[in-house]
Amino acid sequence: MLDAFGREINYMRVSITDRCNLRCGYCMPKDGVPAVSHSQVLRYEELLRLCAIAARAGIRSVRVTGGEPLVRKGCVGFLRGLGATPGIERLSLTTNGVLLEQFADELAKIKLDSVNISLDSLDPQTYARITRRDSFPAVWRGLGKAVTSGLRVKINCLPMAGLNDAELLDFARLTENMPVNVRFIEFMPTRSGSGYKGISSEEILNRLAQVYPDLSPDTHIRGSGPARYFISRKMRGSVGIISTGSTGDSCICTECNRVRLTSEGFLKLCLFHGDGLDLRGLLREGADDEQILAAFTQAIARKPGGQSNPGRGIENMSKIGG
Repeated sequence: MLDAFGREINYMRVSITDRCNLRCGYCMPKDGVPAVSHSQVLRYEELLRLCAIAARAGIRSVRVTGGEPLVRKGCVGFLRGLGATPGIERLSLTTNGVLLEQFADELAKIKLDSVNISLDSLDPQTYARITRRDSFPAVWRGLGKAVTSGLRVKINCLPMAGLNDAELLDFARLTENMPVNVRFIEFMPTRSGSGYKGISSEEILNRLAQVYPDLSPDTHIRGSGPARYFISRKMRGSVGIISTGSTGDSCICTECNRVRLTSEGFLKLCLFHGDGLDLRGLLREGADDEQILAAFTQAIARKPGGQSNPGRGIENMSKIGG
């Protein structure tokens, strides 16, 4: 499925809830955001129907997100249903890891392509400062359980100047002792996180090269997103860099292959644009699969070519699934 710019759109991030058990400062205000009513959130059967239609349109990779997806009852069963959906070839989950320990064994049976754990600090005090919750011990146990359960684990870290950037090498060293991939995500401005300053992709690589002088590109495909991966003889896993375009790197737009489905059923075509499609409305007004498929395909044709104003910041990430 090609958009108007010739990009193949084959990846959809699916948020199943706007609720989260953390309050990360760059994601939402201290007191959280008003919760979406249950009637506005898509039911699992509605989500599965839309994902099946999206697969017919050419979506091959689906990542389940939130909020925090594991706080929604029945998440594992939903993932199992997605894994059985014809056309979906890659299925993954992004979680903050707080509840991962209790679900790791069940998730391992689904044969997910990966479980991405959002973790911005290995220091409990810094972690609490970022997330406004004292949940680091639970996350660390969940990470260990995920690895021993056989899940393919990726750790997503958002380096922020003066807050956790001194831990870059600590995160990288995790790949020496565990079979995990650590990805550093260049900070993307959000309306909640205006007080934070990120670290550029170039600086991240320069710091890593000081400890890993043999760091070299890893051409093995490790996912459906824009990460560039690097390996060293010291590592069992790898490190990845995700540029967001906030420092002038435009590859995230020129190579964009994704759309996002919010928990309220809005198909969001681009993080920095409000344009999209109200799929919940179509569903609940009685549209059949062919009508929804046609609307989905037409929406993809309207996908913007790039960020209109990346410096202004996007809305709370918890509402759109990252």
